[in-house]
Parts: sequence; structure tokens; C-alpha cells
Amino acid sequence: MNNIQELKKISIINILNKLNIESVEKKKEEFWFKAPWRNEQTASVKCKNNLFFDFGDSSFKGNTIDFIMKLFNYNFKDAVKWLQDESVSFSFHQPENIFPKKIDNKQSYSIIKIQTLQNTILIEYLKSRKLNIELCKKYLVEVYYQLNSKKYFGVGFKNDLGGIEIRNKYAKLCLGKKWYTSIKGKSNQLIVLESWSDFISLMMLFPKTESQFDFVVLNTLSMLNKLDTVYEEYKNVFLALDNDKAGTKATQKYLEILGAKCTDIRYLYKNGSKDLNDYLLGNY
Repeated sequence: MNNIQELKKISIINILNKLNIESVEKKKEEFWFKAPWRNEQTASVKCKNNLFFDFGDSSFKGNTIDFIMKLFNYNFKDAVKWLQDESVSFSFHQPENIFPKKIDNKQSYSIIKIQTLQNTILIEYLKSRKLNIELCKKYLVEVYYQLNSKKYFGVGFKNDLGGIEIRNKYAKLCLGKKWYTSIKGKSNQLIVLESWSDFISLMMLFPKTESQFDFVVLNTLSMLNKLDTVYEEYKNVFLALDNDKAGTKATQKYLEILGAKCTDIRYLYKNGSKDLNDYLLGNY
């Protein structure tokens, strides 16, 4: 999207959402917000579609490019460059509802773009879960996809069969075949976790584990039954499943099946926390 006229048409509310600037909708598609370029107690800036009106500054008004110039104190050239660099996400929506956890029909979705994590909204989502962003960039990606004719974006975590777990503030689904994710080094010890957020939380809480263990992230508890041949590769298996009824039942089952080579390590977060990320959120 390099054409100047097209850049001027970008909705300002999409930019506010991307930059996490709080706004209030007064009427349909008419939003008010506090001017980030000055201190004020009451919202004095109105935006509608690609136009904004600053009633706190002699009724200054303008289009999307003017808004970026005002917001960042940019000249015209720098404002255009910023919009060109960031415009890829402005045509994508954030889902308003939780989607089904699994989408197997390849015709129902398409992946438009996969790139390194950089979207402000997704970064803020990960920070809200107290996850280290550099670790997230190492193991997660940013995915832009189309689903039922609408475009969305989210944090992506790839599984061993090419499917991608998608998460953001609103969505929890899998694009492609549901499967587990292996993270292998050269260890003869394996840690099994239910989710990527638990895996990254573990790396933060116990940094040495990253180089000392191999990992399987199940992405769903039912994948635990798919690991029979995987267990055979390891001398020791450590289960870090959820502290709920299903996690407890699954842990007890595999403690019996695997015997002495299997250890339940939920004692690390048995303080009322549901899982490792919940523990991280509650204690750090």
C-alpha cells in the first residue's frame, strides 16, 4: 500500500487500536480519545473513518497522514514511511468472538503472511501474560490469515505436522491439523507441557532447562496419547500438565504406564496455580 491516496484512507481507529490508545465510541464509527500529544483529563479529539478533529487545538483537523504527523511530530515524508511500513496490519481485524479450536477444512481459511513478531497489539497481548518478548520471538511467529472471508492476525505456534496454533486476546484456534510440537536438542530427558505459554513461562522461571531438556508442547491434552513412541527415546520423562481434573487424571495414567522413568513436576506450581503461566502471572 504505497499510494498516498490509499494511505490517507486508512481508518484512524485501526491505528488507535494498533497503538493501544484508548478510545470511546460515541456514535457509529465516531470515536473520541485523549490527545496523546498533550496532557488532558477529557477526550477532545474525534475521529471518524480517516479524518480527525482536534477540538483542543483551535479545531485542528486532517486526514490519516496528518494524524501521524501530529501524533509522532513527523514531517510528511516520515509519516508516509511509517504508514507504509505498518499498513499490512490495518486491513486485518481482531476477532470479536472465540473461534472453534480446530479448523481442518483447508478451504475455510488461508494464511496470507507469516513474519517475525512485531505487531504492537500482539506484543501487548504477550506482555499481558508476562511473557518475555525475546523468548516469544524465538519460538512464536506473527500470522496474518483469512477466515470465512475476513482477515485476522494472531500469535502463531507451529506444530510438527505444519498446523499453526493461533492465539490473541480473542482467538484460540488451530489452522491446519491439530498436533503436538517437538522442541529437540540432544537431551535424553523430556519435559511435556500442555501449551506454548507454559513452555515459555518455564524458560523464564528456570532458564537452564532450555539447554538441559527436550520438550513436547501438546497444544491440547488429547495429544498425550500420541507420544508412546516418543517416550521410548528418553531416559526420563517429566510431566508439567495443568493442575485440574483432566491434567491430574492424565498425569496419574502415565505415571503408571511409564513407571520409574516418569515424574510429575507440578509441585513447581502447586500453590493454587492452574499452570506455569498462571503461576508466572500470580507471582512475578
